[in-house]
Amino acid sequence: MTTSTTHPEAAAQMGAACSKLLASLNAEQRAKATYHYMDGERVFWYYPPLNRHGLPLRDMTQEQRTLAFALMASGLTDRSYEQAKLIIEHEDVLGPLEKERGLVTFVRDPELYYFTVFGEPGGQGAGAEGSDGPWGWRVEGHHVCLNYSIWGDQVISVTPFFFGANPAEVRKGPKNGLRILGSREDLAFELMESLDSGQQSRAIIYDEAPLDILTYNSSKVSLPREEGLPASRMSGTQQEMMMSLISEYVSQVRGDVAQGKLDAFKEQGIDNIHLAWAGPVDRTREHYYRLHGGDFVVEFDNRQDGANHIHSVWRQIENDFASDVLREHLLLYHVL
Repeated sequence: MTTSTTHPEAAAQMGAACSKLLASLNAEQRAKATYHYMDGERVFWYYPPLNRHGLPLRDMTQEQRTLAFALMASGLTDRSYEQAKLIIEHEDVLGPLEKERGLVTFVRDPELYYFTVFGEPGGQGAGAEGSDGPWGWRVEGHHVCLNYSIWGDQVISVTPFFFGANPAEVRKGPKNGLRILGSREDLAFELMESLDSGQQSRAIIYDEAPLDILTYNSSKVSLPREEGLPASRMSGTQQEMMMSLISEYVSQVRGDVAQGKLDAFKEQGIDNIHLAWAGPVDRTREHYYRLHGGDFVVEFDNRQDGANHIHSVWRQIENDFASDVLREHLLLYHVL
């Protein structure tokens, strides 16, 4: 097991929050909410509205919902927790808009967000790995997908981490002007607009934005080699802007876990992180960007609904769902 970085406070708080939620559930609820850590359900994730496995808010008491949101909060910063709550509440914005447009879609319901636990909090009896094995938790629904894996005092994986927003900007009604994910869009445009023509030409890899993020809901990321403009071809100021955009994603995770990841970028540099853009550099038209270097990938797409519908994701190619940590452990201790 990799032991380079520990997060005792994070692991303890997540474990305590998860245990409190599970203790509040009756047998039927617990059966819906829990799986073995190595169950294949853990690596299936998706961000559209659909019927999911897990225990939805709809089937919880008010006290249980409070405990469920406390679990979600245990993995996030105050800012990203507020964003997650706003995305859930956004169903009440999207539903009337679609009805007004005569669209027949999946029901938009802020109670259809599902909480799932894999293994036992704290590692006790966590499936095939025994009493000291890993465990994890997931929160998933339309435009929210959080996946955390913990082993002992380590948070061994926090990805895939997906946030979306439809509408990206609310243009009428009580929440007029709300842009839940506006910063990650604004920072990217500021960076692109700072590039000279040669830099922009290299950064733009497609004339049109793709229909969605290219990695979709894959359990394992498969992308070509890094494309676009590497940070090594940017000025110092532009690299600082790139680092701010990277931090926008990494810093969604609670600070004591995110800090080690941000420190690694600072120590190793970001020269190999590439900015790839698709579509015009125009906020009113469909656009897409990707940050990619080694195992680090971010995708952002705003094409649907007239460039007013965001999908964004942070992935760790070799360690989504803690696959790299588990692979290392199996090779060290379980392969004869």
